[in-house]
Amino acid sequence: MDRAELAAFLRRRREELRPEDVGLLPGARRRTAGLRREEVASLAAMSTDYYTRLEQQRGPQPSEQMLAALARALRLSNDERDYLFVVAGRTAPSPVATAAHVAPALLRVLDRLSDTPALIISNLGEVLVRNRLAEALYGDAEHTGLARSEIYRWFTEPRERLIYPEHDRDRQSRALVANLRAAHGSMGPQSRAGELVRALTRESAEFARLWERHEVARRFEDHKVLVHPQLGEIEVDCQALFTEDQSQTLLVLTAPPRTEAFEKLQLLGVLGNERFEDAR
Repeated sequence: MDRAELAAFLRRRREELRPEDVGLLPGARRRTAGLRREEVASLAAMSTDYYTRLEQQRGPQPSEQMLAALARALRLSNDERDYLFVVAGRTAPSPVATAAHVAPALLRVLDRLSDTPALIISNLGEVLVRNRLAEALYGDAEHTGLARSEIYRWFTEPRERLIYPEHDRDRQSRALVANLRAAHGSMGPQSRAGELVRALTRESAEFARLWERHEVARRFEDHKVLVHPQLGEIEVDCQALFTEDQSQTLLVLTAPPRTEAFEKLQLLGVLGNERFEDAR
């Protein structure tokens, strides 16, 4: 771990970013153009003290998870992310793990979406980052391991399906399996996609049956109905923006102005984050 180089790199990248680059308001009393330390810490979901110690060459060696969070917060390119890992004394992420690094181009779009739910997911259905309204719509539960994938949770955790109306759940099951087969085809059987397939084949008879259909598709319904525990059904249009390699997708959920669904999306900002288990 090169503490001096790590500190200098973090400081320079922080100073080169502008608040508007990460979706923040500049503020009238800002003395410098770059981000404040507490802003970077907040974006990376770590304490300001921890981040400050890294810039002062006093912090412990960051974990790979911490470094990935810093790479997202500082909007690093793939090359910059790899350099961050190296100077921190960690091995740069392998191509298999690269998908966890959010594409900066998608992040720039997400930063500007504050009035409607939006989130970035991997091709395995893992939420990489989302805005405040998406948290309020989907809940803010944290997941680890295979459960980071919505595909895995859909077939192993019954309450995961409550966000869709009962009549639409069969279609969603088929769509998720078709998406996973597309990812499996591009990533290979020894990848995380292959691990998901093997686990779900063992644990879910429904998944095993749908997997045998050999349906392949990277598709997202243009129109869907989601169920919020307080607001009920919300009809939304779903727009998808893919990275060039289709490993990540920005999903934006909208509703036509002056409709009931539009008003419900606005109410999400008032209600704040609600955990589904607390509401049922």
